[in-house]
Amino acid sequence: MMWMIIGIGCLVSIYAIVVLERRLVYKTWEFGYPVAAFASYFIQENVKPRKRDKTFYETAPILFITVAVLAIGIFPWAESSVIANMATGALFFNAALAYIMVALVMAGWAPNAVYPMIGGWRFMGQLIAYSMPIVMAITATVMRAESMNMMAVVESQTGLWNIVYQPVGFLLFYAASLALTFLPPFDLPNAPGELEGGVFAEFTGTRLLIFRLGRIILIFSLSLGITHFFLGGWAGPFLPGYVWVFLKTILVACSFFVVGNLLPRFRHDHTLEWSWKLATPLALFNILWVGILLLL
Repeated sequence: MMWMIIGIGCLVSIYAIVVLERRLVYKTWEFGYPVAAFASYFIQENVKPRKRDKTFYETAPILFITVAVLAIGIFPWAESSVIANMATGALFFNAALAYIMVALVMAGWAPNAVYPMIGGWRFMGQLIAYSMPIVMAITATVMRAESMNMMAVVESQTGLWNIVYQPVGFLLFYAASLALTFLPPFDLPNAPGELEGGVFAEFTGTRLLIFRLGRIILIFSLSLGITHFFLGGWAGPFLPGYVWVFLKTILVACSFFVVGNLLPRFRHDHTLEWSWKLATPLALFNILWVGILLLL
C-alpha cells in the first residue's frame, strides 16, 4: 500500500514540477498544461532529419529518460523503504548522471545539424566541468556517513543536516544541479533565443516528448538527491517520512525555477571558467573541512 502511495506521489510531484515551472516562467497558473502538452507532443508529426544517424537518433531519448528514472531508485522514502538498497548507492547516482551526458551528446550528434551539435558539445563541456564539484560534494557526505549506502547517508544527518554541517558542499551541489538540468542561468545547451532549441532542435513528436519528460524527471531526481544528501531525507516531525521527502523535494525543485529567474544567463566560457577556477577548489576545500571536523 505504501509503495502505491509513493508511486502516486512521484507522479503528482512530476505534475507539480511542470505546473510550477510554467507558473514561475510564464507568470500564469495552467493546471491543465501538463496534460495538454503531453497530448500535443504525442499527436505531433514525427519529422526526421534526412541524414540522421538512425541508431543515435532513436536511442538518445530512451537512454536519457531511462537514466533519469534509474537515478531515483537508490533513494529511500522512509527508514525501511527503498527500491534498490545498494551498498554503493551514492556512486550509482553519480554514475547515472554521467550517462545523461552520453544521451545528450548522442542527441546533438544524431540529426547531423549545426544547432543540435553545438548544443550537445556545450552540454558535454558543462557537465564535465560541473561533475567535479557534484562528485566531490557527494564524497564529503559519504565521508561523514562512512558509507556510500543512502540509508546510512540519511541516518548520519540525525541531529544535524548536512546543509548546516557542510554548507559549501550544499551550495556547490545546488549550483551543479542547475547546470546538469540545463536550467537558467545554465540553459546554454538549449538556448531557445540563440540555438532555436539547441540539442533538441531536430526532435519532434514522441521523441521530443520523451526528452521533455526525461528533463522533468531529472529535475525531480536531482531534487531528491539534495533532499537526501543535505536535507535529512525523511527526517521531520509529525508527518510520515515519505511525506517529508516529497515536501522537501518539491520545495527544492521550486527553488530551482525561482533562482533561475533571478539570475542573468552566463556566457558559456564564463560558466566553465567559474567551475574549474572556483567551484572545484571550493569542493576540495569542503572535503578538507569535513575531514577536519571528523578528526576533531
